[in-house]
Amino acid sequence: MIWLVRSSMLALYPSTDGLVGLDAMDVHAFLVRFRRETTRLMWTGVVVGSLLFAITPLLTVGLPVPAFLLTKAARDRHAHRVSNHRIYLLRQAVFLVKLAAGLCWGADPAIRERFALAPYPDDPGTWRVS
Repeated sequence: MIWLVRSSMLALYPSTDGLVGLDAMDVHAFLVRFRRETTRLMWTGVVVGSLLFAITPLLTVGLPVPAFLLTKAARDRHAHRVSNHRIYLLRQAVFLVKLAAGLCWGADPAIRERFALAPYPDDPGTWRVS
């Protein structure tokens, strides 16, 4: 399921002219760690949100294909429209994916430097949910 979550996260945080997106980061390593350290309920929510993101292009851009097969422009339109969809539960499920993606993106040293923030120190590994 990590590939599906990664695909959704990359579509939700693309690179732009001013900022790098998740495509320039090690999202796979983040997701392995996130799955290991988060609760089962949160991980399930992120997977369900990613699944909904993948299967809803018919609702948002009118194309009956999974989101990961869309062109870059169509995927960007889909990401915007699904994030603002009138169905609240769909919007909230995708928000969980955006939340996890934001944790990965915002912790990257290059992004923190761009916003004049100090890099995070190394994780001491002292607290885990299990």
